[in-house]
Amino acid sequence: MQLIDSLADRGLFSESERVRATEAVAATPGKPAHVTLIEKGFIKEEALFPVLADEYGLEFIDLTIATVEPAALVGIPQKLIHRKNLMPLARNNGTLVVATGDPLDSYALDELGTMTGLHIHPVLASPREIARLIKTHFGVGGDTVSALVHEQKSAKEDVELLEDIEADDSELAKQAQDASVVKLVNTILIEAANERASDIHIEHEEQTLRIRYRIDGLLQEQRLPPEINRFQSAIVSRLKIMARLNIAEKRLPQDGRIKMKVQGREIDVRVSIIPMTHGEGIVMRLLDKGRMVFSLKSVGFLPDTATKFKALIDRPHGIVLVTGPTGSGKSTTLYSALNEIKDETTKIITVEDPVEYQQDGISQIQVHAKIGLTFAGALRSILRHDPDVVLVGEIRDLETAQMAIQASLTGHMVFSTLHTNDAPSAFTRMIDMGVEPFLVSSTVEGVMAQRLVRTICPECKSVFKPIPEELPIDFPKVHPQTGEPWELLYKGNGCRNCRQSGYRGRMGLYELMINSDTLRDLVVQRVNSSVIRMEALKAGMRTLRQDGWIKVLSGNTTIDEVGRTTAGDLS
Repeated sequence: MQLIDSLADRGLFSESERVRATEAVAATPGKPAHVTLIEKGFIKEEALFPVLADEYGLEFIDLTIATVEPAALVGIPQKLIHRKNLMPLARNNGTLVVATGDPLDSYALDELGTMTGLHIHPVLASPREIARLIKTHFGVGGDTVSALVHEQKSAKEDVELLEDIEADDSELAKQAQDASVVKLVNTILIEAANERASDIHIEHEEQTLRIRYRIDGLLQEQRLPPEINRFQSAIVSRLKIMARLNIAEKRLPQDGRIKMKVQGREIDVRVSIIPMTHGEGIVMRLLDKGRMVFSLKSVGFLPDTATKFKALIDRPHGIVLVTGPTGSGKSTTLYSALNEIKDETTKIITVEDPVEYQQDGISQIQVHAKIGLTFAGALRSILRHDPDVVLVGEIRDLETAQMAIQASLTGHMVFSTLHTNDAPSAFTRMIDMGVEPFLVSSTVEGVMAQRLVRTICPECKSVFKPIPEELPIDFPKVHPQTGEPWELLYKGNGCRNCRQSGYRGRMGLYELMINSDTLRDLVVQRVNSSVIRMEALKAGMRTLRQDGWIKVLSGNTTIDEVGRTTAGDLS
Protein backbone atom coordinates (compact mmCIF):
# COMPACT_ATOMS: atom_id res chain seq x y z
CA MET A 1 0.00 0.00 0.00
CA GLN A 2 3.06 2.25 0.26
CA LEU A 3 2.99 2.69 -3.52
CA ILE A 4 -0.62 3.91 -3.41
CA ASP A 5 0.26 6.40 -0.66
CA SER A 6 3.19 7.68 -2.74
CA LEU A 7 0.92 8.17 -5.76
CA ALA A 8 -1.59 10.04 -3.60
CA ASP A 9 1.17 12.22 -2.09
CA ARG A 10 2.21 13.25 -5.62
CA GLY A 11 -1.34 14.24 -6.53
CA LEU A 12 -1.88 11.31 -8.88
CA PHE A 13 -4.71 9.87 -6.77
CA SER A 14 -7.58 11.70 -5.09
CA GLU A 15 -8.69 10.46 -1.69
CA SER A 16 -11.60 8.49 -3.15
CA GLU A 17 -9.31 6.96 -5.81
CA ARG A 18 -6.79 6.04 -3.12
CA VAL A 19 -9.48 4.18 -1.18
CA ARG A 20 -10.77 2.33 -4.25
CA ALA A 21 -7.21 1.47 -5.35
CA THR A 22 -6.39 0.10 -1.89
CA GLU A 23 -9.48 -2.10 -2.00
CA ALA A 24 -8.60 -3.36 -5.49
CA VAL A 25 -5.04 -4.28 -4.46
CA ALA A 26 -6.28 -5.99 -1.30
CA ALA A 27 -8.68 -8.07 -3.42
CA THR A 28 -5.78 -9.47 -5.50
CA PRO A 29 -3.21 -10.53 -2.88
CA GLY A 30 -1.18 -12.73 -5.24
CA LYS A 31 -0.54 -9.97 -7.75
CA PRO A 32 1.92 -7.02 -7.50
CA ALA A 33 0.20 -3.75 -6.60
CA HIS A 34 1.47 -1.90 -9.68
CA VAL A 35 0.10 -4.60 -12.01
CA THR A 36 -3.35 -4.40 -10.39
CA LEU A 37 -3.43 -0.61 -10.61
CA ILE A 38 -2.67 -0.68 -14.34
CA GLU A 39 -5.02 -3.57 -15.16
CA LYS A 40 -7.92 -1.96 -13.26
CA GLY A 41 -7.37 1.35 -15.06
CA PHE A 42 -6.45 3.42 -12.00
CA ILE A 43 -3.33 4.86 -13.66
CA LYS A 44 -1.34 4.61 -16.89
CA GLU A 45 2.10 3.01 -17.16
CA GLU A 46 3.85 6.26 -18.08
CA ALA A 47 2.62 7.95 -14.87
CA LEU A 48 3.11 5.02 -12.51
CA PHE A 49 6.57 3.71 -13.40
CA PRO A 50 8.63 6.81 -12.46
CA VAL A 51 7.04 6.60 -8.99
CA LEU A 52 7.62 2.83 -8.86
CA ALA A 53 11.28 3.38 -9.72
CA ASP A 54 11.66 5.76 -6.77
CA GLU A 55 10.04 3.21 -4.46
CA TYR A 56 12.58 0.53 -5.41
CA GLY A 57 15.58 2.83 -5.76
CA LEU A 58 15.93 2.18 -9.48
CA GLU A 59 16.56 4.53 -12.38
CA PHE A 60 13.55 5.01 -14.68
CA ILE A 61 14.29 5.01 -18.45
CA ASP A 62 11.90 6.36 -21.11
CA LEU A 63 12.45 3.83 -23.89
CA THR A 64 10.73 6.01 -26.51
CA ILE A 65 13.86 8.17 -26.54
CA ALA A 66 16.48 5.69 -25.28
CA THR A 67 19.22 4.30 -27.55
CA VAL A 68 20.05 0.60 -27.67
CA GLU A 69 23.75 -0.14 -28.17
CA PRO A 70 24.32 -2.95 -30.74
CA ALA A 71 27.02 -4.45 -28.52
CA ALA A 72 24.45 -5.03 -25.77
CA LEU A 73 22.55 -7.51 -27.97
CA VAL A 74 25.50 -9.80 -28.76
CA GLY A 75 25.23 -13.26 -27.19
CA ILE A 76 21.94 -12.52 -25.41
CA PRO A 77 19.67 -15.58 -24.86
CA GLN A 78 16.53 -14.73 -26.83
CA LYS A 79 14.27 -17.20 -25.05
CA LEU A 80 14.90 -15.55 -21.68
CA ILE A 81 14.52 -12.05 -23.16
CA HIS A 82 11.09 -12.90 -24.60
CA ARG A 83 9.93 -14.99 -21.65
CA LYS A 84 10.86 -12.46 -18.95
CA ASN A 85 10.38 -9.27 -21.03
CA LEU A 86 13.91 -7.93 -20.48
CA MET A 87 15.67 -5.52 -22.86
CA PRO A 88 19.48 -5.07 -22.87
CA LEU A 89 20.38 -1.41 -23.45
CA ALA A 90 24.14 -1.00 -23.00
CA ARG A 91 27.29 -2.99 -22.16
CA ASN A 92 30.37 -1.49 -20.52
CA ASN A 93 33.32 -3.14 -18.74
CA GLY A 94 31.49 -6.37 -17.94
CA THR A 95 28.27 -4.65 -16.89
CA LEU A 96 25.03 -5.08 -18.84
CA VAL A 97 22.34 -2.41 -18.41
CA VAL A 98 18.96 -4.16 -18.69
CA ALA A 99 15.46 -2.65 -18.73
CA THR A 100 12.87 -4.58 -16.75
CA GLY A 101 9.19 -3.92 -16.22
CA ASP A 102 8.98 -5.95 -13.01
CA PRO A 103 11.16 -4.70 -10.12
CA LEU A 104 10.15 -7.75 -8.05
CA ASP A 105 11.51 -10.37 -10.48
CA SER A 106 15.13 -10.55 -9.33
CA TYR A 107 15.34 -14.22 -10.37
CA ALA A 108 15.08 -13.27 -14.06
CA LEU A 109 17.97 -10.81 -13.70
CA ASP A 110 20.06 -13.37 -11.82
CA GLU A 111 19.37 -15.96 -14.54
CA LEU A 112 20.43 -13.49 -17.25
CA GLY A 113 23.62 -12.72 -15.33
CA THR A 114 24.42 -16.43 -15.00
CA MET A 115 23.80 -17.12 -18.69
CA THR A 116 25.86 -14.15 -19.95
CA GLY A 117 28.57 -14.03 -17.29
CA LEU A 118 27.99 -10.28 -16.92
CA HIS A 119 27.10 -8.08 -13.96
CA ILE A 120 23.46 -6.97 -14.47
CA HIS A 121 22.54 -3.35 -13.75
CA PRO A 122 18.71 -3.13 -13.83
CA VAL A 123 16.73 -0.04 -14.79
CA LEU A 124 12.94 0.26 -14.75
CA ALA A 125 10.91 0.88 -17.92
CA SER A 126 7.40 0.44 -19.29
CA PRO A 127 6.72 -3.27 -20.04
CA ARG A 128 4.84 -2.22 -23.17
CA GLU A 129 7.86 -0.29 -24.45
CA ILE A 130 10.20 -3.16 -23.57
CA ALA A 131 8.03 -5.52 -25.64
CA ARG A 132 8.11 -3.04 -28.53
CA LEU A 133 11.92 -2.83 -28.46
CA ILE A 134 12.23 -6.63 -28.27
CA LYS A 135 10.16 -6.92 -31.46
CA THR A 136 12.18 -4.15 -33.10
CA HIS A 137 15.60 -5.63 -32.34
CA PHE A 138 14.95 -9.37 -32.13
CA GLY A 139 12.10 -9.58 -34.66
CA VAL A 140 8.41 -10.46 -34.68
CA GLY A 141 8.09 -14.05 -33.53
CA GLY A 142 11.72 -14.21 -32.50
CA ASP A 143 10.96 -16.37 -29.50
CA THR A 144 9.01 -18.83 -31.63
CA VAL A 145 11.75 -19.04 -34.26
CA SER A 146 14.27 -19.68 -31.48
CA ALA A 147 12.05 -22.50 -30.24
CA LEU A 148 11.81 -23.88 -33.78
CA VAL A 149 15.57 -23.92 -34.16
CA HIS A 150 16.38 -25.43 -30.77
CA GLU A 151 13.50 -27.40 -29.32
CA GLN A 152 10.37 -27.63 -31.52
CA LYS A 153 8.36 -27.05 -28.33
CA SER A 154 4.59 -27.29 -28.27
CA ALA A 155 2.67 -24.04 -28.51
CA LYS A 156 -0.72 -22.75 -27.45
CA GLU A 157 -2.94 -21.29 -30.16
CA ASP A 158 -4.00 -17.67 -29.64
CA VAL A 159 -5.84 -17.61 -32.97
CA GLU A 160 -9.16 -19.46 -33.12
CA LEU A 161 -10.20 -20.61 -36.60
CA LEU A 162 -13.96 -20.36 -37.16
CA GLU A 163 -13.97 -22.99 -39.94
CA ASP A 164 -12.57 -26.53 -39.92
CA ILE A 165 -9.40 -27.01 -41.94
CA GLU A 166 -8.18 -30.11 -43.72
CA ALA A 167 -4.62 -31.26 -44.40
CA ASP A 168 -3.27 -34.34 -46.15
CA ASP A 169 -0.51 -36.64 -44.92
CA SER A 170 2.25 -35.15 -47.07
CA GLU A 171 5.56 -34.12 -45.53
CA LEU A 172 4.84 -30.46 -46.41
CA ALA A 173 1.51 -30.57 -44.57
CA LYS A 174 3.11 -32.17 -41.51
CA GLN A 175 5.74 -29.41 -41.36
CA ALA A 176 3.01 -26.76 -41.67
CA GLN A 177 0.99 -28.31 -38.84
CA ASP A 178 3.96 -28.41 -36.45
CA ALA A 179 2.95 -26.65 -33.23
CA SER A 180 5.77 -24.13 -33.40
CA VAL A 181 5.00 -23.20 -37.04
CA VAL A 182 1.36 -22.74 -36.04
CA LYS A 183 2.44 -20.43 -33.23
CA LEU A 184 4.76 -18.44 -35.50
CA VAL A 185 1.98 -17.79 -38.05
CA ASN A 186 -0.40 -16.92 -35.21
CA THR A 187 2.16 -14.44 -33.85
CA ILE A 188 2.32 -12.70 -37.24
CA LEU A 189 -1.49 -12.47 -37.41
CA ILE A 190 -1.87 -11.29 -33.80
CA GLU A 191 0.81 -8.62 -34.21
CA ALA A 192 -0.88 -7.32 -37.38
CA ALA A 193 -4.29 -7.21 -35.72
CA ASN A 194 -2.96 -5.40 -32.64
CA GLU A 195 -1.13 -2.83 -34.79
CA ARG A 196 -4.39 -2.09 -36.72
CA ALA A 197 -2.83 -3.31 -39.99
CA SER A 198 -5.14 -3.53 -43.00
CA ASP A 199 -2.81 -5.83 -44.98
CA ILE A 200 0.07 -8.25 -44.39
CA HIS A 201 2.65 -8.62 -47.18
CA ILE A 202 4.87 -11.73 -47.03
CA GLU A 203 7.51 -11.49 -49.76
CA HIS A 204 10.26 -13.93 -50.72
CA GLU A 205 13.54 -12.37 -51.75
CA GLU A 206 16.68 -14.13 -52.95
CA GLN A 207 18.23 -14.62 -49.53
CA THR A 208 15.55 -13.66 -47.06
CA LEU A 209 11.88 -13.39 -46.17
CA ARG A 210 10.29 -9.97 -45.75
CA ILE A 211 7.08 -9.19 -43.86
CA ARG A 212 5.43 -5.78 -44.07
CA TYR A 213 2.23 -4.47 -42.46
CA ARG A 214 0.13 -1.73 -44.06
CA ILE A 215 -0.79 0.56 -41.17
CA ASP A 216 -2.85 3.70 -41.82
CA GLY A 217 -2.26 3.28 -45.56
CA LEU A 218 1.57 2.99 -45.50
CA LEU A 219 3.68 -0.18 -45.53
CA GLN A 220 5.91 -0.68 -42.49
CA GLU A 221 8.57 -3.40 -42.51
CA GLN A 222 8.73 -5.75 -39.53
CA ARG A 223 12.14 -6.83 -38.28
CA LEU A 224 12.55 -10.61 -38.39
CA PRO A 225 15.15 -12.96 -36.93
CA PRO A 226 17.43 -14.32 -39.71
CA GLU A 227 16.64 -17.94 -38.76
CA ILE A 228 13.09 -17.48 -40.09
CA ASN A 229 14.39 -18.04 -43.64
CA ARG A 230 14.55 -21.80 -43.18
CA PHE A 231 10.83 -21.94 -42.39
CA GLN A 232 9.57 -20.03 -45.44
CA SER A 233 7.87 -23.00 -47.07
CA ALA A 234 6.28 -24.10 -43.77
CA ILE A 235 4.82 -20.61 -43.21
CA VAL A 236 3.35 -20.50 -46.73
CA SER A 237 1.94 -24.02 -46.37
CA ARG A 238 0.36 -23.21 -43.00
CA LEU A 239 -1.38 -20.15 -44.46
CA LYS A 240 -2.58 -22.20 -47.45
CA ILE A 241 -4.06 -24.81 -45.10
CA MET A 242 -5.79 -22.10 -43.06
CA ALA A 243 -7.23 -20.60 -46.28
CA ARG A 244 -8.28 -24.05 -47.57
CA LEU A 245 -5.99 -23.84 -50.61
CA ASN A 246 -3.94 -26.46 -52.46
CA ILE A 247 -0.56 -26.62 -50.71
CA ALA A 248 0.98 -28.62 -53.55
CA GLU A 249 0.17 -25.99 -56.21
CA LYS A 250 3.05 -23.54 -56.47
CA ARG A 251 2.78 -22.47 -60.13
CA LEU A 252 -0.64 -20.77 -60.26
CA PRO A 253 -2.17 -17.86 -58.31
CA GLN A 254 -4.64 -18.86 -55.59
CA ASP A 255 -7.21 -16.89 -53.59
CA GLY A 256 -8.73 -17.96 -50.31
CA ARG A 257 -10.28 -16.77 -47.08
CA ILE A 258 -9.58 -17.31 -43.40
CA LYS A 259 -12.26 -16.73 -40.77
CA MET A 260 -10.76 -16.47 -37.31
CA LYS A 261 -10.90 -14.87 -33.90
CA VAL A 262 -7.85 -13.04 -32.59
CA GLN A 263 -8.00 -12.40 -28.85
CA GLY A 264 -11.78 -12.44 -28.98
CA ARG A 265 -12.14 -10.21 -32.07
CA GLU A 266 -13.65 -11.73 -35.20
CA ILE A 267 -11.44 -11.05 -38.22
CA ASP A 268 -11.94 -12.01 -41.85
CA VAL A 269 -8.70 -12.49 -43.83
CA ARG A 270 -8.66 -12.49 -47.64
CA VAL A 271 -5.59 -14.38 -48.85
CA SER A 272 -3.99 -13.87 -52.27
CA ILE A 273 -1.00 -16.01 -53.29
CA ILE A 274 0.95 -15.35 -56.50
CA PRO A 275 4.09 -17.20 -57.70
CA MET A 276 7.09 -14.83 -57.81
CA THR A 277 10.71 -15.19 -58.95
CA HIS A 278 12.05 -16.35 -55.56
CA GLY A 279 8.92 -18.00 -54.16
CA GLU A 280 5.25 -17.40 -53.54
CA GLY A 281 4.22 -13.88 -52.55
CA ILE A 282 1.33 -13.61 -50.09
CA VAL A 283 -0.90 -10.62 -49.38
CA MET A 284 -3.55 -10.88 -46.68
CA ARG A 285 -6.28 -8.26 -46.30
CA LEU A 286 -7.50 -8.07 -42.70
CA LEU A 287 -11.14 -7.09 -42.16
CA ASP A 288 -11.48 -6.47 -38.44
CA LYS A 289 -15.24 -6.47 -37.89
CA GLY A 290 -14.97 -5.37 -34.29
CA ARG A 291 -13.18 -2.13 -35.17
CA MET A 292 -15.32 -1.05 -38.13
CA VAL A 293 -17.94 1.63 -37.50
CA PHE A 294 -20.14 2.45 -40.48
CA SER A 295 -21.53 5.89 -39.69
CA LEU A 296 -21.49 9.11 -41.72
CA LYS A 297 -20.57 10.92 -38.49
CA SER A 298 -17.27 9.04 -38.24
CA VAL A 299 -15.92 9.25 -41.81
CA GLY A 300 -14.67 12.86 -41.58
CA PHE A 301 -17.24 14.96 -43.46
CA LEU A 302 -17.18 18.70 -42.90
CA PRO A 303 -20.64 19.84 -41.66
CA ASP A 304 -21.80 21.37 -44.96
CA THR A 305 -20.59 18.33 -46.94
CA ALA A 306 -22.44 16.02 -44.55
CA THR A 307 -25.68 17.99 -45.01
CA LYS A 308 -25.44 17.94 -48.82
CA PHE A 309 -24.52 14.24 -48.96
CA LYS A 310 -27.38 13.29 -46.62
CA ALA A 311 -29.83 15.18 -48.86
CA LEU A 312 -28.35 13.41 -51.89
CA ILE A 313 -28.73 9.86 -50.56
CA ASP A 314 -32.28 10.59 -49.37
CA ARG A 315 -33.47 11.15 -52.96
CA PRO A 316 -36.04 8.58 -54.20
CA HIS A 317 -34.17 7.52 -57.35
CA GLY A 318 -31.03 8.17 -59.37
CA ILE A 319 -27.37 7.17 -59.22
CA VAL A 320 -24.83 8.29 -56.61
CA LEU A 321 -21.22 7.50 -57.46
CA VAL A 322 -18.22 7.39 -55.10
CA THR A 323 -14.88 7.58 -56.91
CA GLY A 324 -11.23 7.20 -55.98
CA PRO A 325 -8.31 4.76 -56.20
CA THR A 326 -8.21 1.35 -54.50
CA GLY A 327 -8.01 1.71 -50.71
CA SER A 328 -9.46 5.23 -50.55
CA GLY A 329 -12.40 4.24 -48.34
CA LYS A 330 -15.14 4.11 -50.98
CA SER A 331 -16.78 0.98 -49.56
CA THR A 332 -16.78 2.43 -46.03
CA THR A 333 -18.53 5.59 -47.27
CA LEU A 334 -21.16 3.57 -49.14
CA TYR A 335 -21.81 1.21 -46.19
CA SER A 336 -22.17 4.28 -43.97
CA ALA A 337 -24.67 5.78 -46.43
CA LEU A 338 -26.69 2.55 -46.47
CA ASN A 339 -26.77 2.44 -42.67
CA GLU A 340 -27.98 6.05 -42.66
CA ILE A 341 -31.01 5.31 -44.86
CA LYS A 342 -31.67 1.75 -43.64
CA ASP A 343 -35.00 1.18 -41.89
CA GLU A 344 -37.84 -1.34 -41.71
CA THR A 345 -39.64 0.15 -44.73
CA THR A 346 -36.64 0.05 -47.12
CA LYS A 347 -35.40 -2.99 -49.05
CA ILE A 348 -31.65 -2.73 -49.72
CA ILE A 349 -29.76 -5.22 -51.91
CA THR A 350 -26.03 -5.10 -52.66
CA VAL A 351 -23.93 -6.85 -55.32
CA GLU A 352 -20.27 -6.98 -54.25
CA ASP A 353 -16.98 -8.60 -55.22
CA PRO A 354 -16.26 -9.69 -52.57
CA VAL A 355 -18.73 -9.08 -49.72
CA GLU A 356 -16.33 -7.52 -47.22
CA TYR A 357 -18.61 -6.75 -44.26
CA GLN A 358 -21.90 -8.48 -43.55
CA GLN A 359 -24.55 -5.97 -42.53
CA ASP A 360 -27.79 -6.69 -40.67
CA GLY A 361 -30.92 -5.56 -42.51
CA ILE A 362 -29.19 -5.56 -45.93
CA SER A 363 -29.37 -8.38 -48.50
CA GLN A 364 -25.88 -8.96 -49.93
CA ILE A 365 -24.89 -10.94 -53.04
CA GLN A 366 -21.39 -12.23 -53.79
CA VAL A 367 -20.30 -11.99 -57.45
CA HIS A 368 -19.10 -15.27 -59.03
CA ALA A 369 -17.80 -14.42 -62.50
CA LYS A 370 -16.66 -18.04 -63.18
CA ILE A 371 -20.26 -19.28 -63.10
CA GLY A 372 -21.69 -16.26 -64.88
CA LEU A 373 -22.91 -14.29 -61.85
CA THR A 374 -21.46 -10.91 -62.86
CA PHE A 375 -22.39 -7.44 -61.58
CA ALA A 376 -24.69 -6.94 -64.58
CA GLY A 377 -26.22 -10.42 -64.33
CA ALA A 378 -26.93 -10.08 -60.61
CA LEU A 379 -28.31 -6.57 -61.07
CA ARG A 380 -30.68 -7.81 -63.77
CA SER A 381 -32.05 -10.43 -61.37
CA ILE A 382 -32.35 -8.35 -58.22
CA LEU A 383 -34.54 -5.76 -59.94
CA ARG A 384 -37.22 -8.47 -59.82
CA HIS A 385 -36.71 -8.67 -56.03
CA ASP A 386 -38.51 -5.37 -55.48
CA PRO A 387 -35.60 -3.38 -53.97
CA ASP A 388 -35.78 0.30 -53.00
CA VAL A 389 -32.01 0.81 -52.88
CA VAL A 390 -29.34 -1.08 -54.81
CA LEU A 391 -25.57 -0.97 -54.24
CA VAL A 392 -23.37 -2.15 -57.12
CA GLY A 393 -19.83 -2.74 -55.86
CA GLU A 394 -18.22 -1.26 -58.97
CA ILE A 395 -19.28 -0.15 -62.45
CA ARG A 396 -16.61 -1.89 -64.53
CA ASP A 397 -18.11 -2.16 -67.99
CA LEU A 398 -20.87 -0.94 -70.32
CA GLU A 399 -23.30 -3.73 -69.42
CA THR A 400 -23.12 -2.97 -65.70
CA ALA A 401 -23.43 0.77 -66.36
CA GLN A 402 -26.51 0.23 -68.54
CA MET A 403 -28.16 -1.97 -65.90
CA ALA A 404 -27.45 0.63 -63.19
CA ILE A 405 -28.99 3.35 -65.36
CA GLN A 406 -31.99 1.13 -66.11
CA ALA A 407 -32.46 0.56 -62.37
CA SER A 408 -32.41 4.29 -61.64
CA LEU A 409 -34.85 5.03 -64.49
CA THR A 410 -37.32 2.54 -63.05
CA GLY A 411 -37.44 4.31 -59.68
CA HIS A 412 -34.56 2.80 -57.72
CA MET A 413 -31.77 4.54 -55.82
CA VAL A 414 -28.44 3.14 -57.01
CA PHE A 415 -25.08 3.50 -55.25
CA SER A 416 -21.84 2.46 -56.91
CA THR A 417 -18.11 3.19 -57.28
CA LEU A 418 -15.86 4.21 -60.17
CA HIS A 419 -12.09 4.49 -60.48
CA THR A 420 -11.54 8.15 -61.42
CA ASN A 421 -9.21 10.80 -60.01
CA ASP A 422 -11.88 13.42 -59.28
CA ALA A 423 -15.64 13.87 -59.27
CA PRO A 424 -16.12 15.62 -62.69
CA SER A 425 -14.26 12.81 -64.48
CA ALA A 426 -17.01 10.34 -63.53
CA PHE A 427 -19.31 11.72 -66.24
CA THR A 428 -16.72 11.39 -69.01
CA ARG A 429 -15.67 7.95 -67.71
CA MET A 430 -19.21 6.58 -68.13
CA ILE A 431 -19.54 8.16 -71.59
CA ASP A 432 -16.21 6.58 -72.55
CA MET A 433 -17.67 3.20 -71.56
CA GLY A 434 -20.31 3.71 -74.23
CA VAL A 435 -23.27 5.05 -72.23
CA GLU A 436 -25.31 7.70 -74.06
CA PRO A 437 -24.59 11.18 -72.62
CA PHE A 438 -28.29 12.01 -72.16
CA LEU A 439 -28.71 8.89 -69.98
CA VAL A 440 -25.69 9.81 -67.85
CA SER A 441 -26.85 13.40 -67.38
CA SER A 442 -30.40 12.41 -66.44
CA THR A 443 -29.60 9.62 -63.97
CA VAL A 444 -26.39 10.58 -62.09
CA GLU A 445 -27.52 12.79 -59.20
CA GLY A 446 -24.12 13.33 -57.61
CA VAL A 447 -20.51 12.19 -57.47
CA MET A 448 -18.25 12.00 -54.42
CA ALA A 449 -14.49 11.73 -54.93
CA GLN A 450 -12.44 10.83 -51.87
CA ARG A 451 -9.00 10.06 -50.46
CA LEU A 452 -7.74 8.92 -47.07
CA VAL A 453 -5.16 10.85 -45.04
CA ARG A 454 -3.53 9.94 -41.75
CA THR A 455 -4.73 11.93 -38.74
CA ILE A 456 -2.42 13.51 -36.16
CA CYS A 457 -1.89 11.35 -33.07
CA PRO A 458 -3.91 12.93 -30.21
CA GLU A 459 -1.35 11.82 -27.60
CA CYS A 460 1.63 13.75 -29.04
CA LYS A 461 -0.14 16.55 -30.95
CA SER A 462 1.50 19.96 -30.71
CA VAL A 463 1.31 23.37 -32.37
CA PHE A 464 4.04 25.07 -34.38
CA LYS A 465 4.51 28.19 -36.47
CA PRO A 466 5.32 27.27 -40.08
CA ILE A 467 7.75 29.14 -42.32
CA PRO A 468 5.61 30.93 -44.96
CA GLU A 469 8.10 30.24 -47.77
CA GLU A 470 7.81 26.48 -47.16
CA LEU A 471 4.03 26.35 -47.51
CA PRO A 472 2.47 25.03 -50.77
CA ILE A 473 1.60 27.77 -53.23
CA ASP A 474 -2.14 27.03 -52.97
CA PHE A 475 -2.28 26.89 -49.15
CA PRO A 476 -4.88 29.45 -48.00
CA LYS A 477 -3.78 32.68 -46.33
CA VAL A 478 -6.99 32.82 -44.28
CA HIS A 479 -9.24 30.05 -42.99
CA PRO A 480 -11.63 29.18 -45.88
CA GLN A 481 -14.62 28.77 -43.57
CA THR A 482 -14.17 31.64 -41.11
CA GLY A 483 -12.20 34.12 -43.22
CA GLU A 484 -9.90 34.68 -40.22
CA PRO A 485 -6.09 34.75 -40.66
CA TRP A 486 -4.26 31.86 -39.03
CA GLU A 487 -0.84 31.66 -37.35
CA LEU A 488 -0.29 28.13 -36.04
CA LEU A 489 -0.56 24.63 -37.47
CA TYR A 490 -0.45 21.19 -35.84
CA LYS A 491 1.81 18.14 -35.99
CA GLY A 492 2.53 14.93 -34.10
CA ASN A 493 5.90 14.63 -32.37
CA GLY A 494 5.86 10.83 -32.23
CA CYS A 495 5.10 8.68 -29.18
CA ARG A 496 4.47 5.07 -28.16
CA ASN A 497 0.78 5.46 -29.06
CA CYS A 498 1.61 6.08 -32.76
CA ARG A 499 4.84 4.03 -33.09
CA GLN A 500 6.83 7.31 -33.30
CA SER A 501 5.11 8.26 -36.59
CA GLY A 502 3.11 11.25 -35.32
CA TYR A 503 -0.04 9.81 -36.89
CA ARG A 504 -2.74 7.45 -35.65
CA GLY A 505 -5.87 6.57 -37.62
CA ARG A 506 -7.21 8.00 -40.87
CA MET A 507 -9.98 10.26 -42.11
CA GLY A 508 -11.42 11.10 -45.52
CA LEU A 509 -10.98 14.06 -47.84
CA TYR A 510 -14.07 14.66 -49.96
CA GLU A 511 -15.01 16.37 -53.21
CA LEU A 512 -18.82 16.38 -53.59
CA MET A 513 -20.34 17.44 -56.92
CA ILE A 514 -24.14 17.71 -57.08
CA ASN A 515 -25.62 17.52 -60.56
CA SER A 516 -27.50 20.58 -61.85
CA ASP A 517 -29.29 21.70 -65.00
CA THR A 518 -26.16 23.50 -66.18
CA LEU A 519 -23.98 20.43 -65.65
CA ARG A 520 -26.54 18.19 -67.37
CA ASP A 521 -26.38 20.40 -70.48
CA LEU A 522 -22.58 20.23 -70.51
CA VAL A 523 -22.62 16.42 -70.17
CA VAL A 524 -25.03 16.08 -73.12
CA GLN A 525 -22.63 18.24 -75.16
CA ARG A 526 -19.78 15.76 -74.35
CA VAL A 527 -17.54 18.54 -73.06
CA ASN A 528 -14.16 17.84 -71.46
CA SER A 529 -14.12 17.04 -67.73
CA SER A 530 -12.13 20.23 -67.06
CA VAL A 531 -15.08 22.29 -68.33
CA ILE A 532 -17.44 20.38 -66.02
CA ARG A 533 -14.98 20.94 -63.19
CA MET A 534 -14.90 24.73 -63.76
CA GLU A 535 -18.69 24.89 -63.72
CA ALA A 536 -18.89 22.75 -60.56
CA LEU A 537 -16.39 25.05 -58.82
CA LYS A 538 -18.52 28.07 -59.75
CA ALA A 539 -21.49 26.29 -58.19
CA GLY A 540 -19.59 25.87 -54.91
CA MET A 541 -17.89 22.48 -55.18
CA ARG A 542 -14.97 22.12 -52.77
CA THR A 543 -12.03 20.18 -54.22
CA LEU A 544 -10.17 17.37 -52.45
CA ARG A 545 -7.24 19.73 -51.94
CA GLN A 546 -9.40 22.50 -50.45
CA ASP A 547 -11.12 20.01 -48.14
CA GLY A 548 -7.67 18.86 -47.04
CA TRP A 549 -6.45 22.39 -46.26
CA ILE A 550 -9.47 22.98 -44.02
CA LYS A 551 -8.65 19.79 -42.11
CA VAL A 552 -5.01 20.89 -41.80
CA LEU A 553 -6.07 24.23 -40.32
CA SER A 554 -8.52 22.41 -38.01
CA GLY A 555 -5.67 20.31 -36.59
CA ASN A 556 -6.84 16.95 -37.98
CA THR A 557 -3.98 16.23 -40.41
CA THR A 558 -0.82 17.78 -41.87
CA ILE A 559 0.26 19.55 -45.05
CA ASP A 560 2.48 16.59 -45.94
CA GLU A 561 -0.46 14.18 -45.84
CA VAL A 562 -2.67 16.35 -48.04
CA GLY A 563 0.22 16.86 -50.45
CA ARG A 564 0.84 13.10 -50.56
CA THR A 565 -2.72 12.18 -51.48
CA THR A 566 -4.01 15.08 -53.62
CA ALA A 567 -2.86 17.02 -56.67
CA GLY A 568 -2.55 20.82 -56.59
CA ASP A 569 -5.50 22.85 -57.83
CA LEU A 570 -4.47 24.61 -61.02
CA SER A 571 -7.63 26.65 -61.26
